[in-house]
Amino acid sequence: MLEVIAVIAVILAIAIAVVLILAATKPDRFSVRREIRVQAPAEKIFPLINDFHRWVDWSPYEHKDPALKRSYSGAESGKGAVYGWDGNKNVGSGRMEILESTVPSKIVIQLDFFKPFEGHNTAEFTMLPQGDGTHVTWLMHGPAPFMNKVMQVVMNLDRMIGKDFEAGLVNLKNATEK
Repeated sequence: MLEVIAVIAVILAIAIAVVLILAATKPDRFSVRREIRVQAPAEKIFPLINDFHRWVDWSPYEHKDPALKRSYSGAESGKGAVYGWDGNKNVGSGRMEILESTVPSKIVIQLDFFKPFEGHNTAEFTMLPQGDGTHVTWLMHGPAPFMNKVMQVVMNLDRMIGKDFEAGLVNLKNATEK
């Protein structure tokens, strides 16, 4: 019996060591980017992103918790606007603040997560004219602390977050092409 326990302990120790070694090879920063072409001018898309009150119209995170608690402070929209949320395990809790708002082409947001894991990232939206439409990019980037790297060994962060970004961009497209 002790031999079986010893073998299991050795296998478990090796598995943990492999995960920690793989985590150590992950980059110190992460980035998730998705893009879409929208048949609408940037001036029509920009206000939906620049005003946190309007995120309920397109953000995929707004509908993952029907009881989501929202708070708004600072400026009504644009630079200085602040949005806080507290929700279930699907959305956690956090805070966003618009740091830069360049009409109608760029919005930079400080994105702080408190639950389920603490994280401090930057989200950027760019809207560039492209023919008779607009090329919209949603980018999130930030540091990857060691625990984040450990999670990346078993989860594909780009695929997980990227699906939400894709859904949000399609929602923006649908909302502005009407």
